[in-house]
Amino acid sequence: MLLSIKTQLKLNSYQRVLMSKHAGIARFTYNWGLATWQALYKDGYKPNHRLLRTFFNNNVKTNPDLGWLKEKNICQKVTEFAFEQLGDSYKRFFKGQSEYPKLKKKGKSSHSFTINASGKPIPIGGTSIKLPTIGWVKTYEGLPHVTASKLTISERAGNWYISFAFEQTPLPVANKIPVVGVDLGIKELATLSTGVVFSNPKTSKRFKKKLARQQRELARKVRGSNQYLKQKLKIAKTHKRVSDIRLDATHKATTTISKNHAKIVIETLNVSGMMANHKLAGSVADANFYELRRQLEYKSKKFGSEVILASRFYPSSKTCSSCGHIQDMPLKLRVFDCGLCGLSIHRDFNAAKNLAHLG
Repeated sequence: MLLSIKTQLKLNSYQRVLMSKHAGIARFTYNWGLATWQALYKDGYKPNHRLLRTFFNNNVKTNPDLGWLKEKNICQKVTEFAFEQLGDSYKRFFKGQSEYPKLKKKGKSSHSFTINASGKPIPIGGTSIKLPTIGWVKTYEGLPHVTASKLTISERAGNWYISFAFEQTPLPVANKIPVVGVDLGIKELATLSTGVVFSNPKTSKRFKKKLARQQRELARKVRGSNQYLKQKLKIAKTHKRVSDIRLDATHKATTTISKNHAKIVIETLNVSGMMANHKLAGSVADANFYELRRQLEYKSKKFGSEVILASRFYPSSKTCSSCGHIQDMPLKLRVFDCGLCGLSIHRDFNAAKNLAHLG
């Protein structure tokens, strides 16, 4: 089973500059490839990323004015993976999975690059990693002793992160609860048929005033000035804080669910449709529905569990979990009072129990 890890790097000032140089070369290469691809296509040619990469290595890198592309301590694999990324972008576009590739702008696009060791496995373990050409870098947390074929380094809100994939044998856990229903919600992140409830941190609501104040302060500063850039970094760090709290809650919930239950039944929600409702969009984003389902699906493989997806139209909230009677349940009603058997139960708990019945 292929798992991935992403963790923060502990860099000094020289290493930060070196990472920025690699990211800049990756961005320049991608933009050159995209512009050249468009020009060739207009002239009637059908380019591909491999031909562009060959021409770039033989003609562009040899240009004396672009000597910074081959500086000391710069891993030359950066440009190779930039062309692969461009090829993947066009593949997704032709399949209708994404929009047409766009130029990467400094300061607006994510800063990242990918490297490898010319096909050789890169050993990883502990709190230090030896990157090809770049040298030794430290991490804030210890990593498992594994090997990776390639490494991706990215920047976010002033911090640099390293991510990689590695093979791991699934770890089946004994003494699991046979079946659990998981009802996803806005007020509560998830309610289980066992009675366990995972609370929603509601980070967007908590940080809404702080972000609004920081945005007003940014609007008062001269665009492009040092104070403007400092304030922009503050806003990015606040957004990162919001995302980190949300992801932390999601990871804790999905790990607990997938590790302790053999069968996990969740509902299939129309997240894009819910996001289209401007009254619900903020709360739906806070609930992290798509990410929670994605994590459950890959963590269930890790712990030897099974995820069962209920139909989008299954009336889990409208059905009595005791007698099966179906009745209307407006969103404002938080308690399900069965009109047939008289059962009175919390709406989310009732839905979770119905989902468990499917398993």
